[in-house]
Formats: sequence, structure tokens, C-alpha cells
Amino acid sequence: MNKPTDNRHPLHELLRDRWSPRAFSDRMIENDKLASLFEAARWSPSGANLQPWGFLFVTKEDSQAHAKLVTTLTERNQRWASNVPLLILTLARRTSEDGRENPWAGYDLGQSVAHLTVQAVSLGLSVHQMGGFDAERARAAFDVPEGHDPVTVVAVGYPGNPDDLPEEFRQREQDPRKRREIEEFVFENRWNNPYRPAVLEPAGGTDPTRN
Repeated sequence: MNKPTDNRHPLHELLRDRWSPRAFSDRMIENDKLASLFEAARWSPSGANLQPWGFLFVTKEDSQAHAKLVTTLTERNQRWASNVPLLILTLARRTSEDGRENPWAGYDLGQSVAHLTVQAVSLGLSVHQMGGFDAERARAAFDVPEGHDPVTVVAVGYPGNPDDLPEEFRQREQDPRKRREIEEFVFENRWNNPYRPAVLEPAGGTDPTRN
């Protein structure tokens, strides 16, 4: 299922096609594609090149480890994510090797996951990121040492059939995507002075950047 953006300005197709479904196929991700995801994360930018990210993944090939991570999710997330073949626990290393605090660790982790997400879309995969989980339970379940903070759980897999979802999620899967307009969050020269980019339309009257 595709849900491209209703973008007002040009977007790369990988950004246009990215969205966060809950319907995933049970098809396993091939090893070369799995490695490609983490290679993309590896080459993300980071402050002072500290690369303060970590990833702990489980697949349904190890049903015990997979179930262990699923149990850290909120009950609502468990109802759909338990079927996803790949789950990734993302981690931020808050201090550098010399013991200094890194205030940008979470920011850099987010960039790394964004790179992973775009790479996933290029491989025909879907990604859904979740903040709804018990971080301390995940830390204990997987022996994560202090200094490495669990931040999110990321579901990755091939697109599935929305009809296979619990009823409460099916409509949301079909709903159109929505975003605030640029002028609501981008300001020019001073705060609360909205940036209002022009939307250029061709002579035919339709906007080719809208899909």
C-alpha cells in the first residue's frame, strides 16, 4: 500500500513515499538488505564524529528474543508490532569516551535512524518508529549497560495487508497523511514571521509536485 505525500514543493521520491504503516508482511528481510540498513545508519553525520548511536535488533527467527522485545512495548503497540519480523532497539550513548556529556547524542541518533529509514524505503521496506515502550525493562531484558540509553523501538519489514490489522488500526492505515504547513513552523529573520514559499504551478494549472 502506498501513501505518498501531498507535497506543495519538490521532494525526492524516497522522502515522498516514506510513511509509518502498521501493516507488515511476515516475510523476513534478506541479510544483505539488513546490513544495508545499518551501513546507512553508520554513515550518518554526528557531532565531533562521536557516532553516539547503538542498535540492538531481533528477528522472528529467534522467537524468544523477539518476544522479549515485544513485551517491552505498550499494549497498544504490541497488538500490531508482534507480527513485524524485525524490531530494532535504538540507543544513545550520552557520554563520550573521555567521560564528557554529549548533549547532542539524541539528535545524532535521530539522524542515524533517519538515514536508516530512507535506505529502507529505497529497498522496498517500511519503517514505523515507536516511543511507546518501557526503556528500563528493555535495558534489563537485553543487558544494556549504563551510559547507553534506550530511546525508541523501530519496526522494519515489507509492506503488509491493512485488512490483517486489528480493527482499531485499519482506518488509520487508510487515512490521508497530514502535516502542518511550512509557514506554521518556519520563520524568516525573526520569530513568528512566517516563511511563505511560493507554490509554482505550470501553465496547465496542475502542480507536478503533488502526488
